Amino acid sequence: MTRNRLTDLAYYAGQALLALAFAFPLLWVLSLSLKSGPETLQSPPTLLPQDPQWGNYGVVLDTTPIGRYLLNSLFLVVVTVGGALLVAVPAAYGLSRFVFPGRRAYSRGVLAAQLISPLIIVVPLYRLFVGVNLVDNYLGLVLILVAIIAPFLTWFLKTYIDTVPTALDEAALIDGCSRFRAVVSVIVPAIRPGIASAAVLGGVTTWSQFAVPFILLDSRELFPVSVGVVNLQQTAGEITTQYLAAGSILAVAPVIVLFVVLQRQIVGALTAGAVKG
Repeated sequence: MTRNRLTDLAYYAGQALLALAFAFPLLWVLSLSLKSGPETLQSPPTLLPQDPQWGNYGVVLDTTPIGRYLLNSLFLVVVTVGGALLVAVPAAYGLSRFVFPGRRAYSRGVLAAQLISPLIIVVPLYRLFVGVNLVDNYLGLVLILVAIIAPFLTWFLKTYIDTVPTALDEAALIDGCSRFRAVVSVIVPAIRPGIASAAVLGGVTTWSQFAVPFILLDSRELFPVSVGVVNLQQTAGEITTQYLAAGSILAVAPVIVLFVVLQRQIVGALTAGAVKG
């Protein structure tokens, strides 16, 4: 009993230290966003602001285009995730239900594709996109973002579809449904929690992309928030550390709120798709 308790204590202590290591940078930026200008230059620095300046967020929203950047990111997330799901759902269904030569190699290739750094594909594609006028517009950016997240969504949904009994497909086909209608009318409703979780995870990945939009976009009015925050100092001129920190918190806040609200659904879908029932 003592050994088990010590093991549990060590485990939870390690988890707490790991959580603190990931949370501390965010807490530090939050602290900076609530400090006054002189307090940000104080040495040694303090973790907690002496007099929280909540007005810093109002200054950022009023004097910088961060609101436009947030809307741009939201638009990119919706379009990219929607396009990726249109590719991933039928691809995942095919990998789960059909047996064809090279299926295992193709599945492994899909899994390996998500390990490729976006920089590897965006730099060569930049010169191609220049020639076809897909630079500095959302069409070229969305195409690359879809290519980045579609492999992960395909693999994620494939494991989820594996948990759906094939009897559902067979019953729909016996009733006269085409394969396409069976997928839309039977499989998609059955894996709705998995699709929702995949959409959230794909949306977070899209929201946090920096290198791809930074390379492909030149017009500031098209910047997503990940790139826009970096350019706040250039657009506002006089903006200082506390305002940059406030802009950074505004950039990550939607993702944090989304995970807090949908935490149980995401974990439940991940657990349900982890093993084949």
